[in-house]
Amino acid sequence: MKEKIDYAAQGTREQGLSGLQTLIVAAAAGLSVANIYYAQPLLDLMAHDLGIPPATVGLIVMLTQVGYGLGLIFIVPIGDLIDRRKLIIAQGLLLGIALVIVGAAETNAMLLAGMSAVGLSAVLVQTLVAQAAALATPAQRGRVVGTVTSGIVTGILAARSFAGTIADIGGWRSVYLTSAFITLVMVVVLMAMLPRQSAKRTVETYAHALLSIPTMFLRERSLLYRGVLALLIFAAFSTFWTALVLPLSAPPFSYSHTRIGLFGLVGLAGAIAATCAGRLADGGHGRWTTGCSLAILLSSWGLIALLPVSMVRLVVGVVLMDLAVQAVHVTNLSATVAFNPQKSGRLVGGYMVFYSVGSAVGAIAATTTYARFGWMGISLLGATFSAIALALWITSEISARINEA
Repeated sequence: MKEKIDYAAQGTREQGLSGLQTLIVAAAAGLSVANIYYAQPLLDLMAHDLGIPPATVGLIVMLTQVGYGLGLIFIVPIGDLIDRRKLIIAQGLLLGIALVIVGAAETNAMLLAGMSAVGLSAVLVQTLVAQAAALATPAQRGRVVGTVTSGIVTGILAARSFAGTIADIGGWRSVYLTSAFITLVMVVVLMAMLPRQSAKRTVETYAHALLSIPTMFLRERSLLYRGVLALLIFAAFSTFWTALVLPLSAPPFSYSHTRIGLFGLVGLAGAIAATCAGRLADGGHGRWTTGCSLAILLSSWGLIALLPVSMVRLVVGVVLMDLAVQAVHVTNLSATVAFNPQKSGRLVGGYMVFYSVGSAVGAIAATTTYARFGWMGISLLGATFSAIALALWITSEISARINEA
């Protein structure tokens, strides 16, 4: 790997991030990532408005994740080569434009193109994560990543409540137009808060930086392991949240979109898990945090399967699922960035590609599975993803014990 000389923000890196800076980055990350999830409780409204068949409405979520995956590969790594502050501002402006396109869409093609653009530009959230991780000191990195991830979790889960409430008041289009306005305000705040950086001097080219991503993940087993775990846990996560609106909006429940969106608030416990997992990672307990969380994730599906019987047990299952997923996610991110903090953009981008693929697989599989097998099929699908992840962790631990012996 060619040497890269980076004089940008060296003083900030030595001092780390202040509490206020960390909170602002966390809030901006939450607002950015929320745009990927607004569609989940609105799928039936969007399908009815534009005449999209129910069995293929999952394409809306899937294409958003495809755009997100492309952004992770081609946009986030740019932050390792240029002033990441300028990249963040540009991404925020492009995200606002993409949201306006979705809100004004009159055809299926325009909607799907707009959603792909939202996903592509919403990788702003990962540029923010990479910036926070790069500027944090080693001693505070897990806590900083955990706090920013708490903001992301809050954004993901509050997105469903926000979308449901706004849609009931002004229709699904108003959700995206309102978010476009909020995004532009967020850009102004980031422009005022983010430190200006001196130019980065590097001998690496953009092509070389991109090609180094698969090389790092294929050569380093620990990075690949964390990436596959991300794919599996977010496939399970996306399976649940994509399918939830389908039974709850139909008889015998017939819940409003506001009420369905409130289920997102149940999962805010995941924000607590993110912060705690970050502190455990700083303390060297990442491996066992991952294993225990994966066991909890698998067990949560037994409660989630009881949706037709007990709403209370479903809620408990959602809390456990979100706690587990976010704990594994933060532990994964901390371990991944620690591999080489100076290449945080590429590492975060590469890791989140696995996340995006898992989310896309879960989304399209969920709508297809529900159409054919109902809620029990959804529960079995989510449990299968979770069981594979737990089996992978057990295999990894056995291998580590053998190597240590």
